[in-house]
Amino acid sequence: MFQIKVKTLTRQIIALAEELGLNAVLEYRTPDGTRIDVAILDGEEKVLAIELEASFKWFPQRVLYDVVKAHRAGFPELWVITPFRASPGWVLKYAEEVGLVLRIMGEEKVLSELRTSLPSGT
Repeated sequence: MFQIKVKTLTRQIIALAEELGLNAVLEYRTPDGTRIDVAILDGEEKVLAIELEASFKWFPQRVLYDVVKAHRAGFPELWVITPFRASPGWVLKYAEEVGLVLRIMGEEKVLSELRTSLPSGT
């Protein structure tokens, strides 16, 4: 059975963000009342939205909802962490159309990608 170690991964993401001088906010509340699993901020600047999707049911629709939330909240980039290798198809193109960088990856890549992708905080 595929699953993500959500609590462990979330703690690791928060610790790494802090190590890089950034702020990781768990269950970040957006202006329109939705929530993003983890938001990475550099001061007031929104850097990265991270959503953990452990369910395969309705996967493209879940990713679309994540894209809409991140875009409406003003994040330039969204990472969807999932154990599944399925592509959400047209949702990738939609994210590109609205100017949101969307990356879908397994949990084994998250921490190394954060280390190399995130700026150090100011």
